[in-house]
Amino acid sequence: MGWHSPALLAEAPDARPRIERTAVTRVHGALTCYEVRARTALEAHPDGWAVSPYRGCAHACRYCAARRGHRYLGLDAGADFDSRVVVRTDIVRRLRRELAGKWDGRAVSVGLAGDCYQHAEEIYRIMPHLAGALAEAGAAFTVHTKSPLVLRDAELLAAGGASVMVSVAFVDDQVRRLVEPGAPSAQKRLELVAALAERGVPCGVAMSPILPLLTDSPDQLSATVRRIAAAGAAGLEPRVLRLPPGAREWYLAWLAERHPGLVERYAELYGKGPDADAGYTARITGQVCELATRYGLRPAPPAVRPAPAAARQLSLL
Repeated sequence: MGWHSPALLAEAPDARPRIERTAVTRVHGALTCYEVRARTALEAHPDGWAVSPYRGCAHACRYCAARRGHRYLGLDAGADFDSRVVVRTDIVRRLRRELAGKWDGRAVSVGLAGDCYQHAEEIYRIMPHLAGALAEAGAAFTVHTKSPLVLRDAELLAAGGASVMVSVAFVDDQVRRLVEPGAPSAQKRLELVAALAERGVPCGVAMSPILPLLTDSPDQLSATVRRIAAAGAAGLEPRVLRLPPGAREWYLAWLAERHPGLVERYAELYGKGPDADAGYTARITGQVCELATRYGLRPAPPAVRPAPAAARQLSLL
């Protein structure tokens, strides 16, 4: 019996990641997409509900708190998260069913497990249909993104009563290239804030994450808040870096390589869990809120509003 006989191959364990054994796999250049059916659309979130058409993100932000989820798919939370994206191709159908059932009227956040306007959205075009379903249900919803692709759907989002939160944590492009290598520059994101406001879409900025000892100096904070205000943001929400499992290992490995002198201080700041020391967090967010007031910004995200009655009758499927 030869080593490549069918009998022996049949008995060999399947070493592929679990997701590859259950999904339709398509490769688009450097991006691998796993097409799956959504088991659920709406997921409980501290501020209401969350829905994510994509899991994983080609923006490759080293600090992304959603990285841990890839481990449950048999993938790693590092490079696989950046280059292997799960696409929930039927999520709109599932969302419509859940909006008519388990949804309790609370606000919905879109795109927390992976930027909903990342490169995969250019291929799959899920967001117009997903936004339409939320608008039809009269749901107040906020889209979280770093991508100018959201402008494609600006008219739909405005009609549906959506708000957008664009992440601009710092304006140092040298830092951005290291920790957000696949994301647009801060300047492009600030231009996006202005463009959304011009199109009637309330747009706030998540100044998140502020990186301890890297982007938290008074000058850096002031420069960032000043430029956010100049872009016409409707509000600003500061958040200090969190390091939950998955993100923690990936980010700290990068820190040890690029800034070994900061490792000990990070161990002190994050010695009790994923959140930075409470005193440090309060000091930094307090500084940002003071700067926001100085530059005429409301230190909070824009208020979300239910879709107008007319928008609830949109049909995109």
